[in-house]
Amino acid sequence: MKISKIKEILPALDNVEFQLENGIFVPEHFHVTEVGQITKNFIDCGGVVRTEKVVNFQLWNANDFEHRLKPTKLLSIIKLSEEKLGIEDAEIEVEYQSETIGKYDLDFNGNHFVLKNKQTACLAQDTCGIPTEKQKKNLAALPANNACTPGGGCC
Repeated sequence: MKISKIKEILPALDNVEFQLENGIFVPEHFHVTEVGQITKNFIDCGGVVRTEKVVNFQLWNANDFEHRLKPTKLLSIIKLSEEKLGIEDAEIEVEYQSETIGKYDLDFNGNHFVLKNKQTACLAQDTCGIPTEKQKKNLAALPANNACTPGGGCC
């Protein structure tokens, strides 16, 4: 989800709620402790130089059980970050603490925001030697002279 999309959704909400893909909700007393833009310059395993930009939201659970982040407040934080930091309309990545700091993509299911699990991937599979998936063959379509019979010594 891009910044423009969350800015479109927030005014229609009464509350800001985040849920992990496994169904567990982020406690409602969370804080958004950071909004920023992260630029990652890197080289992939195929030797291609790449740049990625994401807008980062960091969620944090405090012992402030009376705190509730309202949609208007989050919208004002986003607008301030755009003004002060020059944040672009990029994809949002959410940091949230579980066993370690997790990074999630953001989605909306019509009621609340969903923290979508991210996966690693090879960006240069065509050049770095990752074998392609084996071609599947129908064994029944093989010629009969390649057939293996009991006692034939081929197995």
